[in-house]
Formats: sequence, structure tokens, C-alpha cells
Amino acid sequence: MASFTVVVGDPESGTSYQLEAEGQDANRFLGKSIGEEVDGSAVGLDGYTVEITGGSDDAGRPLNGDVDGPNLEEVLMSGRQTGYKPRRGGERRRVTVRGGEVSDAVAQVNASITERGSADVEELLGEDDE
Repeated sequence: MASFTVVVGDPESGTSYQLEAEGQDANRFLGKSIGEEVDGSAVGLDGYTVEITGGSDDAGRPLNGDVDGPNLEEVLMSGRQTGYKPRRGGERRRVTVRGGEVSDAVAQVNASITERGSADVEELLGEDDE
């Protein structure tokens, strides 16, 4: 069974929430690519819709939306991209990244809220300001 951490960012308040997705809830993310939307009830946000914005596997390699599928691939990168930041102009490097599709090798999925439900996020997650 797949299980991973889902980091959901709230663009209105600027806060992010680390939530766990296990079993059937995690299966809703499997096979989806960066940019696709998932029902928020998979992470406890009933009535919300979240968009997958990125992620990483258990070794820390990032998901790259330019690479198709869920497999590892070595990509020659020349400019600033997901997984590579050149130190000087014209520098190129071959970097190993994971494809932009979520699979069971993924340890963390990053997502952003796109459509809001009727209830507040803190209310749904049971978080109280103390």
C-alpha cells in the first residue's frame, strides 16, 4: 500500500499543512501528474480541491514536470529548473530527477488549494490556535 506525506499550501493565508495520505486516500494521488487536481477529501479537506505542484521521492530527488512517467531519468539541464540551480552562466549538468507522475516511490507530494469548500481549513483539520 502506498503512503506518503502531502504538504498542502493555502495561498490565501500563506500557511502550509503536513498531512498523511495512506491506503485508499493515497491511491487517489497515484497516476496523477504535476498540474492535475485531486479531491481534497483524500487528505481530510472535504469540499476542497487541491492541485499537485511537485514532490520528491524517498532519496530526495524532485519530481520534474518536464519528464514523462514516474521513472528516474538523467536530464541535461542548462538553466534554473526543478532540481538544478547553476552556479555561473552557461553551466550545464546532468541531474537525476523523477518523472512528474506520482507513484509509490514518492515520499512527499506538494499541493496547493485551488477550490475552497464551505468550512475553514483549520476547522476541518482540527487545529486550534493556542
